[in-house]
Amino acid sequence: MNTEVLPLPAEDAAWASFKTPLSETELRTFCGDVERLFRINPYLEFSQWQETGPQQFHFSGKNISQEPAFEFSVDLTVEHLDDGIRVHYAQGLKSSTTFKIESASTGSQLTIVEDYSQLSEEERQARLNEVDRSLVKWANDIQAYLVYWHQWSRFSLWRWYMRRIWQPLKPTARRIVYIMLWITVVEIALILLGAAIFWFEYT
Repeated sequence: MNTEVLPLPAEDAAWASFKTPLSETELRTFCGDVERLFRINPYLEFSQWQETGPQQFHFSGKNISQEPAFEFSVDLTVEHLDDGIRVHYAQGLKSSTTFKIESASTGSQLTIVEDYSQLSEEERQARLNEVDRSLVKWANDIQAYLVYWHQWSRFSLWRWYMRRIWQPLKPTARRIVYIMLWITVVEIALILLGAAIFWFEYT
């Protein structure tokens, strides 16, 4: 994956680009669910996501990509483009986030561009504590999600779990659930191993 991290003082944008196993059409459909795209970001803790109008949303929560974390409350407008979507922010440092969709030799390519051009360099410098430092990790997690989506989305139970259980969880809760699932798998394996040993020794 090719990435550029946060905007430097003289820059007004940051971007991350990566390949996906989905077709261009499938990726466009996937990106149509803007809430899911933001919920995949492991540094955003949701307090509220509310649809306020056609392609308009109110989004509030906590961004933990910085230390200390900072609260945010922003109104979003989604613009559909020929090659993807653009999310416009009414408040905050960023003016927009663009999800650009392109075809690739195998699958497709998604480029995420975060634009900070609505603020002057001086104001960006003065508000560095509000800079969203999650872009690279967010892109990595979207790419990983798309790989799993390509492999498992044909199973309705997996789709239900990801939408109804995994997606609403806070990032910390997801990690706890992941650890607990692996502990459960190990416990089951040990029980089966014990049962197999008992079977071979006493039967």
